[in-house]
Amino acid sequence: MATKKAPAAKSIAATPTRLSGAEREKHIALEAVRFFAEVGFGGDTRELAKRLGVTQSLLYKYFPNKEALINRVYEEVYLGRWNPFWESVVRDRSIPLEERLTRHYVEYAKAALTRDWVRIFMFSGLRGEDINRKYLDILRERILKPIAIELRHELGLPTVEEIPLTTSEIELVWSINARVFYFGQRQWIFDVPIEDDLDDLIGMTIEHFMAGARAVLPVMLGTKPAPKSRARTPIKGKH
Repeated sequence: MATKKAPAAKSIAATPTRLSGAEREKHIALEAVRFFAEVGFGGDTRELAKRLGVTQSLLYKYFPNKEALINRVYEEVYLGRWNPFWESVVRDRSIPLEERLTRHYVEYAKAALTRDWVRIFMFSGLRGEDINRKYLDILRERILKPIAIELRHELGLPTVEEIPLTTSEIELVWSINARVFYFGQRQWIFDVPIEDDLDDLIGMTIEHFMAGARAVLPVMLGTKPAPKSRARTPIKGKH
Protein backbone atom coordinates (compact mmCIF):
# COMPACT_ATOMS: atom_id res chain seq x y z
CA MET A 1 0.00 0.00 0.00
CA ALA A 2 2.11 2.88 -1.25
CA THR A 3 1.15 6.27 0.14
CA LYS A 4 -0.01 8.80 -2.42
CA LYS A 5 0.00 12.55 -2.17
CA ALA A 6 -3.58 13.70 -1.78
CA PRO A 7 -4.88 17.07 -2.92
CA ALA A 8 -5.40 19.75 -0.32
CA ALA A 9 -8.60 19.30 1.64
CA LYS A 10 -11.55 21.29 0.32
CA SER A 11 -14.06 23.18 2.39
CA ILE A 12 -17.36 21.45 3.02
CA ALA A 13 -19.20 24.75 3.46
CA ALA A 14 -21.46 24.04 0.46
CA THR A 15 -24.08 22.11 2.37
CA PRO A 16 -27.89 22.32 2.65
CA THR A 17 -29.06 25.04 5.02
CA ARG A 18 -31.77 22.92 6.60
CA LEU A 19 -29.82 20.79 9.05
CA SER A 20 -30.83 19.38 12.39
CA GLY A 21 -28.85 20.51 15.43
CA ALA A 22 -26.84 17.29 15.47
CA GLU A 23 -26.14 17.52 11.74
CA ARG A 24 -25.04 21.14 12.07
CA GLU A 25 -22.69 20.28 14.93
CA LYS A 26 -21.18 17.43 12.92
CA HIS A 27 -20.80 19.68 9.90
CA ILE A 28 -18.94 22.29 11.96
CA ALA A 29 -16.75 19.63 13.57
CA LEU A 30 -15.69 18.13 10.24
CA GLU A 31 -14.87 21.51 8.78
CA ALA A 32 -12.92 22.39 11.94
CA VAL A 33 -10.84 19.23 11.43
CA ARG A 34 -9.94 20.37 7.91
CA PHE A 35 -9.38 23.95 9.02
CA PHE A 36 -7.02 23.19 11.91
CA ALA A 37 -5.17 20.55 9.88
CA GLU A 38 -4.47 23.25 7.32
CA VAL A 39 -3.65 26.33 9.44
CA GLY A 40 -2.93 24.98 12.92
CA PHE A 41 -4.57 25.86 16.21
CA GLY A 42 -3.67 29.51 15.86
CA GLY A 43 -6.42 29.70 13.26
CA ASP A 44 -9.17 32.23 14.01
CA THR A 45 -12.72 31.01 14.54
CA ARG A 46 -13.95 33.97 12.46
CA GLU A 47 -12.17 32.49 9.46
CA LEU A 48 -13.64 29.07 10.23
CA ALA A 49 -17.14 30.59 10.39
CA LYS A 50 -16.49 32.30 7.05
CA ARG A 51 -15.50 29.01 5.46
CA LEU A 52 -18.63 27.41 6.85
CA GLY A 53 -20.77 30.24 5.53
CA VAL A 54 -22.23 30.94 8.97
CA THR A 55 -21.91 33.68 11.56
CA GLN A 56 -19.46 33.38 14.41
CA SER A 57 -22.38 33.59 16.84
CA LEU A 58 -23.91 30.47 15.26
CA LEU A 59 -20.56 28.71 15.62
CA TYR A 60 -20.52 29.57 19.33
CA LYS A 61 -24.06 28.29 19.71
CA TYR A 62 -22.70 24.78 19.22
CA PHE A 63 -19.21 25.32 20.61
CA PRO A 64 -19.12 28.03 23.31
CA ASN A 65 -15.39 28.64 22.92
CA LYS A 66 -12.39 27.59 20.89
CA GLU A 67 -11.29 25.06 23.50
CA ALA A 68 -14.60 23.22 23.19
CA LEU A 69 -14.15 23.13 19.41
CA ILE A 70 -10.62 21.74 19.76
CA ASN A 71 -11.88 19.06 22.14
CA ARG A 72 -14.49 18.10 19.55
CA VAL A 73 -11.76 17.86 16.90
CA TYR A 74 -9.85 15.49 19.21
CA GLU A 75 -12.93 13.31 19.64
CA GLU A 76 -13.60 13.29 15.91
CA VAL A 77 -10.09 12.48 14.72
CA TYR A 78 -8.58 10.34 17.48
CA LEU A 79 -11.34 8.78 19.55
CA GLY A 80 -13.79 8.50 16.67
CA ARG A 81 -11.31 6.64 14.48
CA TRP A 82 -10.01 4.30 17.16
CA ASN A 83 -10.27 0.74 15.84
CA PRO A 84 -10.90 -2.04 18.41
CA PHE A 85 -9.03 -4.41 16.08
CA TRP A 86 -5.78 -2.67 17.04
CA GLU A 87 -6.18 -3.90 20.59
CA SER A 88 -7.61 -7.35 19.89
CA VAL A 89 -4.98 -8.45 17.39
CA VAL A 90 -2.11 -7.51 19.72
CA ARG A 91 -3.47 -9.93 22.38
CA ASP A 92 -4.30 -12.82 20.03
CA ARG A 93 -1.74 -15.44 21.07
CA SER A 94 -2.92 -17.86 18.40
CA ILE A 95 -0.82 -15.76 16.00
CA PRO A 96 2.97 -15.25 16.23
CA LEU A 97 3.75 -11.85 17.73
CA GLU A 98 5.64 -10.56 14.70
CA GLU A 99 2.60 -11.23 12.52
CA ARG A 100 0.28 -9.65 15.11
CA LEU A 101 2.34 -6.48 15.24
CA THR A 102 2.50 -6.27 11.47
CA ARG A 103 -1.27 -6.64 11.17
CA HIS A 104 -1.82 -4.08 13.91
CA TYR A 105 0.44 -1.41 12.45
CA VAL A 106 -0.75 -1.92 8.87
CA GLU A 107 -4.30 -1.23 10.06
CA TYR A 108 -3.19 1.53 12.43
CA ALA A 109 -1.43 3.32 9.58
CA LYS A 110 -4.70 3.62 7.67
CA ALA A 111 -5.93 6.06 10.34
CA ALA A 112 -2.74 7.49 11.80
CA LEU A 113 -0.98 8.40 8.56
CA THR A 114 -3.80 10.51 7.14
CA ARG A 115 -3.35 14.23 6.51
CA ASP A 116 -5.57 15.52 9.31
CA TRP A 117 -4.35 12.99 11.92
CA VAL A 118 -0.68 13.81 11.33
CA ARG A 119 -0.97 17.57 10.94
CA ILE A 120 -3.34 18.10 13.86
CA PHE A 121 -1.09 16.00 16.07
CA MET A 122 1.96 18.08 15.10
CA PHE A 123 0.15 21.41 15.46
CA SER A 124 -1.18 20.32 18.84
CA GLY A 125 2.31 19.58 20.11
CA LEU A 126 3.69 22.88 18.89
CA ARG A 127 0.77 24.81 20.37
CA GLY A 128 0.79 22.99 23.72
CA GLU A 129 -2.75 21.67 23.36
CA ASP A 130 -3.89 18.62 25.34
CA ILE A 131 -4.58 16.48 22.28
CA ASN A 132 -1.15 14.86 22.28
CA ARG A 133 -1.11 14.06 26.00
CA LYS A 134 -4.62 12.63 26.04
CA TYR A 135 -4.09 10.51 22.96
CA LEU A 136 -0.65 9.24 23.97
CA ASP A 137 -1.98 8.23 27.39
CA ILE A 138 -4.61 6.08 25.67
CA LEU A 139 -2.05 4.66 23.24
CA ARG A 140 0.30 3.76 26.09
CA GLU A 141 -2.35 1.93 28.11
CA ARG A 142 -4.23 0.18 25.30
CA ILE A 143 -1.44 -0.63 22.84
CA LEU A 144 2.12 -0.09 24.09
CA LYS A 145 1.84 -1.81 27.47
CA PRO A 146 0.01 -4.82 25.99
CA ILE A 147 2.70 -5.12 23.30
CA ALA A 148 5.40 -5.05 26.01
CA ILE A 149 3.57 -7.79 27.92
CA GLU A 150 3.14 -9.90 24.78
CA LEU A 151 6.79 -9.39 23.91
CA ARG A 152 7.84 -10.92 27.23
CA HIS A 153 5.50 -13.85 26.64
CA GLU A 154 6.82 -14.40 23.11
CA LEU A 155 10.43 -14.41 24.34
CA GLY A 156 9.77 -16.57 27.39
CA LEU A 157 10.73 -13.80 29.84
CA PRO A 158 9.37 -13.19 33.38
CA THR A 159 5.77 -12.04 33.63
CA VAL A 160 4.83 -8.57 34.86
CA GLU A 161 3.80 -10.20 38.15
CA GLU A 162 7.38 -11.38 38.59
CA ILE A 163 9.06 -8.20 37.28
CA PRO A 164 6.87 -5.11 36.74
CA LEU A 165 7.01 -3.41 33.35
CA THR A 166 9.81 -0.89 33.10
CA THR A 167 9.89 2.49 31.44
CA SER A 168 12.70 1.22 29.21
CA GLU A 169 10.45 -1.53 27.86
CA ILE A 170 7.73 0.97 27.01
CA GLU A 171 10.31 3.17 25.30
CA LEU A 172 11.45 0.15 23.29
CA VAL A 173 7.90 -0.33 21.99
CA TRP A 174 7.52 3.42 21.37
CA SER A 175 10.24 3.03 18.76
CA ILE A 176 7.79 1.20 16.47
CA ASN A 177 5.25 4.01 16.67
CA ALA A 178 7.95 6.61 16.12
CA ARG A 179 9.10 4.86 12.96
CA VAL A 180 5.59 4.33 11.56
CA PHE A 181 4.46 7.88 12.38
CA TYR A 182 7.54 9.24 10.61
CA PHE A 183 6.16 7.88 7.36
CA GLY A 184 3.19 10.19 7.84
CA GLN A 185 5.41 13.12 8.81
CA ARG A 186 7.40 12.69 5.63
CA GLN A 187 4.30 12.95 3.50
CA TRP A 188 2.17 15.51 5.32
CA ILE A 189 4.77 17.69 7.05
CA PHE A 190 7.93 17.47 4.93
CA ASP A 191 6.15 16.88 1.60
CA VAL A 192 8.38 13.89 0.81
CA PRO A 193 6.05 11.06 -0.25
CA ILE A 194 6.85 7.44 0.51
CA GLU A 195 7.53 5.77 -2.83
CA ASP A 196 7.87 2.18 -1.58
CA ASP A 197 4.96 0.00 -0.52
CA LEU A 198 3.95 1.12 2.98
CA ASP A 199 2.86 -2.36 4.09
CA ASP A 200 6.30 -3.70 3.17
CA LEU A 201 8.00 -0.89 5.08
CA ILE A 202 5.91 -1.63 8.15
CA GLY A 203 6.70 -5.34 7.88
CA MET A 204 10.40 -4.56 7.70
CA THR A 205 10.10 -2.21 10.68
CA ILE A 206 8.50 -4.96 12.79
CA GLU A 207 11.06 -7.54 11.66
CA HIS A 208 13.90 -5.24 12.73
CA PHE A 209 12.18 -4.46 16.02
CA MET A 210 11.73 -8.12 16.91
CA ALA A 211 15.34 -8.93 16.09
CA GLY A 212 16.53 -6.10 18.30
CA ALA A 213 14.12 -6.96 21.12
CA ARG A 214 15.33 -10.56 21.21
CA ALA A 215 18.86 -9.29 21.71
CA VAL A 216 18.34 -6.46 24.20
CA LEU A 217 15.22 -7.24 26.25
CA PRO A 218 16.67 -10.21 28.19
CA VAL A 219 19.64 -8.00 29.07
CA MET A 220 17.36 -5.14 30.12
CA LEU A 221 15.49 -7.46 32.49
CA GLY A 222 18.68 -8.97 33.88
CA THR A 223 17.89 -12.49 32.67
CA LYS A 224 20.90 -12.58 30.37
CA PRO A 225 24.39 -11.11 30.92
CA ALA A 226 25.23 -8.08 28.84
CA PRO A 227 28.18 -8.28 26.44
CA LYS A 228 31.33 -7.03 28.13
CA SER A 229 31.64 -4.19 25.64
CA ARG A 230 28.25 -2.82 26.60
CA ALA A 231 27.57 -3.97 30.17
CA ARG A 232 24.62 -2.36 31.83
CA THR A 233 22.91 -2.47 35.20
CA PRO A 234 19.68 -4.53 35.29
CA ILE A 235 16.56 -2.37 35.74
CA LYS A 236 14.29 -4.75 37.66
CA GLY A 237 13.21 -2.09 40.11
CA LYS A 238 12.60 0.65 37.55
CA HIS A 239 8.98 1.48 36.75
